[in-house]
Amino acid sequence: MDASLPTENSLPFGRPGRFWRGNLHTHTDRSDGALSPAETARHYRQAGYDFLAITDHFRARFGFPLVDTRDLRTEGFTTLIGAELHAPRTEFSDEWHIIAVGLPLGFPPPGPGETGPALARRARAAGAFIGMAHPAASLLTLADAESLDAAHAVEVFNALAALEDRGDSWHLTDILLGRGHRLGAYAADDAHFQPQDPPACAGWVHVRAVALDPNELLAALKAGHYYASTGPELHDVELREGQITVRCSPVRRILLTGGVPGKQVLVGKELTEGSLPVAMFGDGYCRVTVEDAAGGRAWTNPIHLRRPAQVRAASASKTPVRRSV
Repeated sequence: MDASLPTENSLPFGRPGRFWRGNLHTHTDRSDGALSPAETARHYRQAGYDFLAITDHFRARFGFPLVDTRDLRTEGFTTLIGAELHAPRTEFSDEWHIIAVGLPLGFPPPGPGETGPALARRARAAGAFIGMAHPAASLLTLADAESLDAAHAVEVFNALAALEDRGDSWHLTDILLGRGHRLGAYAADDAHFQPQDPPACAGWVHVRAVALDPNELLAALKAGHYYASTGPELHDVELREGQITVRCSPVRRILLTGGVPGKQVLVGKELTEGSLPVAMFGDGYCRVTVEDAAGGRAWTNPIHLRRPAQVRAASASKTPVRRSV
């Protein structure tokens, strides 16, 4: 996992550009989805999304599809090329589920004996953003998760997995973070558009970038310049003088949790701003969750409170700055 993710100036809210809404985990009829890539892209575009990654199952029985979506890009809507990678094995499953967004066309299928972690390392070396797909639904153990050392982020919410009451993977994510692994946190709907599936557009990311460009979006994902949501919007999150200040769309709870048991919380009707102290989290990390009246949630990436000694020394005389991941 990425120990090199920055701790300074990476909270996305004060960065240049704007937020772009997108889905990072989507299936079409190139594997086990019901709709064509064009129909799938049209659905997300009409739902107000700015970008989409089609991540069909990269399996032999589907011909190892890596869907070229470049012709689906239009003014105001773009795509990232990706796949859901599979290789043996985890403790409780015959295969891994690994999201790889930003793969080059022609990325080779798994080789004989190639494991999931090795395949993920190869995909990351090829330029992809690597996500640990639906760990709760896959019953990943801590040992499994720690072996996936190429991961940039964990899929902390998966709408399809919620059908089996395993949509939320924050517990494992918090343990990984508590052990010092630097990981982002994204939400996705894992849409297949099959009749038995939940509605699409149920989990997404807002990525901060200067332009709606695949390369800019991919770089921002790798840097952790995004937040995840199933409904609410985060307008600003700032760490200053021992307080996290949150500005958001109307919510009923603003919650601060992190690397120790316990919480800081604000509860009310249609809260749009609030501040919470971070002292209880010491030199570890914290994260913001907001929840709206309909039960939708949004999450920041982890906010790391301890900075490298050389950064602290260089910035000792400066005013506080936003920081995360």
